[in-house]
Amino acid sequence: MELHLTGKVAVVTGASKGIGLAITRSLAEEGVAVVAGALHGSDELDLLADRFPVAVIKVDLTEAGGPAYLIEEAVGRHGGLDVLVNNVGAVRPRLDGFLAITDEDWNATLTINFLAAVRSIRAALPHMLGRPSPSIVTIASVNASLPDPAVVDYSAAKGALSNLCKSLSKEFGPQGVRVNTISPGPVQTDLWLGAGGVAETIAKARGIKPDEVAGGAAADSPTGRFTTPQEVADLALLLASNRAGNVNGSDFVIDGGLITTV
Repeated sequence: MELHLTGKVAVVTGASKGIGLAITRSLAEEGVAVVAGALHGSDELDLLADRFPVAVIKVDLTEAGGPAYLIEEAVGRHGGLDVLVNNVGAVRPRLDGFLAITDEDWNATLTINFLAAVRSIRAALPHMLGRPSPSIVTIASVNASLPDPAVVDYSAAKGALSNLCKSLSKEFGPQGVRVNTISPGPVQTDLWLGAGGVAETIAKARGIKPDEVAGGAAADSPTGRFTTPQEVADLALLLASNRAGNVNGSDFVIDGGLITTV
């Protein structure tokens, strides 16, 4: 399917690995000039930059001025912006319960999972208005509508993020900017499966192996497996393209059937 993305300009946050890396690669392969924001970068991202028009910008998106700096870099290089993918995020299981979560914990979680997107969108929108078929795609989570005490702060932040994007779709849809969210369940990324990730953290607390935790999480979905980063990226590209030209204010769950409510 021709996505008509060639020549577009996109910003992807949290682009060094996992979902962000897959989206960056997929956009670049479609002929998009990508400005990829990441705290440290990665070898994989550098390889993409060698092969495609991908500019790697090392930036701390938890700093108040970080998102605006990233957007300014993109606009300065390319003169405008067509696609913004809000992907940066992080989760830390709260195995000691709600009462153990400090204000500092809440601030950190809300900043990386919510405020980074708020600031990126606020900086990007003035440069997207008036462009042909501009699109904002935000990676939310099934936890936006599946509250979980083990990740209570993350769930709250993702709920706020989904609410924000729905509101923005109503305000800016009439001006031509489509705003949609993708809500993955467990994905094959370091956030879940890497060192210090969800599976390892829970496994240590329970005295079991990380593979057992991951296997149990996968079994919760009818498909019996995690979503791959590329599957999320494929959906993100469709939403970024004018093939989804009248899709606005929608949330797309990709969780293998984990959420059972209608």
